[in-house]
Amino acid sequence: MTSAGMNRSSRGAPSGASAWLLLLALPLLAIEGGCSKAKQEAPKPEVTVQAAHPEMGPITEEIVGDATLAPVAQAALQSKVTAPIKQFYVQRGSRVSAGQLVATLENADLRAVALDNRGMYAAAQGAFATVTKSALPQELNQARLDVAQTKAGIDLNQAILEARLKLFQEGAIPGRDVDTAKSLVLQAQTAFEIAKKKYDAIEQVGQKASLETAKGQLVSAEGKYLGAQAQLSYTMLRTPIRGVVTDRPLFAGETAAAGTAIVTVMDTSVMIAKLHLAQSQAQQLAVGSEAELQVPGVESMVPAKVSLVSPAVDLGSTTVEVWLRADNKDGRLKAGTAVHATIKGRMVPHALLIPTEALQRSADGTGKTVMVIAADGTAHQRNVTFGIQTPETAQVLGGLAAEDLVITSGGYGLDDGTKVKVGPKEEPAGEKPAAAGEKD
Repeated sequence: MTSAGMNRSSRGAPSGASAWLLLLALPLLAIEGGCSKAKQEAPKPEVTVQAAHPEMGPITEEIVGDATLAPVAQAALQSKVTAPIKQFYVQRGSRVSAGQLVATLENADLRAVALDNRGMYAAAQGAFATVTKSALPQELNQARLDVAQTKAGIDLNQAILEARLKLFQEGAIPGRDVDTAKSLVLQAQTAFEIAKKKYDAIEQVGQKASLETAKGQLVSAEGKYLGAQAQLSYTMLRTPIRGVVTDRPLFAGETAAAGTAIVTVMDTSVMIAKLHLAQSQAQQLAVGSEAELQVPGVESMVPAKVSLVSPAVDLGSTTVEVWLRADNKDGRLKAGTAVHATIKGRMVPHALLIPTEALQRSADGTGKTVMVIAADGTAHQRNVTFGIQTPETAQVLGGLAAEDLVITSGGYGLDDGTKVKVGPKEEPAGEKPAAAGEKD
């Protein structure tokens, strides 16, 4: 065979090695094709889920927030004068009653000033009594007597004048005697007018001025005495409230500067949890609404009630301050503790309810959906409108009916149209005991 013929034969038919490889590849291709076809034709397995029908029942909105505990009353007793501390009558943790003396400051100098002003006040009281009960009445009585005497002089001289006029007309006396009598009448009238003006001046002006002067001196002396007494009282610290002494930073003998808190008393028999809520939530609350506090270190929930809903919105945070009042007679609640509060809001007595665990977020993230099992056993996503939601249940406002079967567990991540079957609810697996040698 020629070389050209041999080349054509090589191109037209596979060589021995190539033929063997082709024979081996054909069964493998047939097997892979069969497996792929089997996978496509195999039915999808059913997914086991838990489901329940919506039920009618009551639901109460729960408003939650973080709060800080504060005492119902607190008093930081401060020194109003700078003086050394003479003595303490309480220790930190002591229980005190309202009005109880808790500490005194050195006050010998202030006591002396108060005594001096007391003497000045007593002297001013005596001077005022002298002016009102002795000097002024005597002067006024003398002026009144002068008026009466001058009035009597007018009457006497007027009678003499009338008698002399009668005698003069009869020719018994000369005319100069009549002139003399007229002159005496004029003199008596002048003396009367002078006495009357003096009396009026004493009664209306002199008496009033003297009284005002004496009264002013008395008031000034009283004011100085009361001021000295107040300064002295500042050295004796009394608590205005009952409670427990929570702070006493100084010791006897140390100097307390004016404005320094010497003893702090708190009434912790009742604690106030203060929290800030959105205005829409606060509007649903009223004084007396039930609440619960979750307190670190306290196993059970602490009952509380709304005692105050602020009538004004905080301008900085646009929130409303709400106070919760909790009984603390056993002293387990501590001031300043951060707590988690749950308040009972509005209540709907007849609502269509489903378990909260059935809710899922919609694909676009704008709402919430649930998975509903159709009559053919397939699961389908449905948009639902919800109202009040609690950790356990959610109120259905639209999108579901009482006869719908809603997947409550096992429906997360299911594709729409997935075949499902309802199975028993799985109990949570117990914790396995730690192996020997394992650390927590």
